[in-house]
Amino acid sequence: MKNHIADRMGLMHTESAFAIMAEANRLAAQGRSVIHCEIGQPDFRTPAHIVEAGVAALRDGYTGYTPTAGYPELREAIAEDASRRKRIKASADEVVVVPGGKPIMFFTMLMLINPGDEVIYPNPGFPIYESCIKFTGGRPVPMPLLDTNDFRVDLDLFKKSITDKTKLVILNNPSNPTGALFEDSDIEAMAEILKDRPDIYILADEIYDQLVFEGRVTSIASMPGFKDRTIILDGFSKTYAMTGWRLGYGIMNTELADQVTLLMANSNSCAAAFTQRAALTALKGPQDSVTEMREAFRERGQYVVNALNQIDGISCRMARGAFYAFPNIESFGMDSKSFCQRLLQEEGVAAAWGTSFGSYGEGHFRISFANSLDNLKIAVERIARFAERLQKER
Repeated sequence: MKNHIADRMGLMHTESAFAIMAEANRLAAQGRSVIHCEIGQPDFRTPAHIVEAGVAALRDGYTGYTPTAGYPELREAIAEDASRRKRIKASADEVVVVPGGKPIMFFTMLMLINPGDEVIYPNPGFPIYESCIKFTGGRPVPMPLLDTNDFRVDLDLFKKSITDKTKLVILNNPSNPTGALFEDSDIEAMAEILKDRPDIYILADEIYDQLVFEGRVTSIASMPGFKDRTIILDGFSKTYAMTGWRLGYGIMNTELADQVTLLMANSNSCAAAFTQRAALTALKGPQDSVTEMREAFRERGQYVVNALNQIDGISCRMARGAFYAFPNIESFGMDSKSFCQRLLQEEGVAAAWGTSFGSYGEGHFRISFANSLDNLKIAVERIARFAERLQKER
């Protein structure tokens, strides 16, 4: 019998971190001690005042459909927040509220990419970028981010990657999985390279831009002439520990916003009403929880990176944002997937192998420090023990 699944489904991939988490949970169910460092999710609870706003919204009847692009008052609050933080002039009609961040990735590809169009994307980078590019018929063009260059863009290579078929460039700042941050000079140089190609759009994934430990995020949308050709992806999951609330948004010119709203109408209809009310409280209410969470991640990141650098055979660059470190394990002469699979089975530490994030991630693994400092200390001890065993095997 012929396979009834459409061929295009073979172009789509998942996030390995979720598969790793499933295996880690299976081992834990067997009684094994497992430290979770694989998943990109804050280990903090959603702040109480946001939860209460969501509960109150449910009790007040916010249980029906909302405007497809989101409540006007939430869109206005998002525009005000973005204008202040990202140093752009945003308006409510340029905001589309969606269920999570991924719809903005997918919708951007669907509305802009024709078969054969080229999309430059970070590699290593969030795996769904490449998946969406392929699914919509585009050609993925990797933008290598190497630890020999502090995981920053190689500007000469970036310039050479641009062709007559280039339609979109994806920037993720700070980076998942590397924890790196583009310098202002990087963004300015990329804008200079792209300024004479107004037909090229930019998807600026800035979901971690409030979790920065050193320096600041400069949005390419703030560069002269780039606001109307940039689609900003942001949301509430990372900043406010609201991953399960499923609420994100895109900021883009009104023509593109109308197209994304059309895609929303044909897919999700709208984001949930009570989550939007909670998000409004998140933006308008106290921001102490954001500061506390960021400082906790800063402390954890510094501990993890410094401790990993004490392990023979491992080197790691300091994370400057998000909650990830991306250690180099090339000295062990083992592919990253085998390293992580053995680390989980032998030591009970769940981490994501480097090639989960693209071919240029080989020789590394991603460790999420969105876990307690006590658990991270246990994880590092186990990694050190594992590394010592690998050294003896050589």
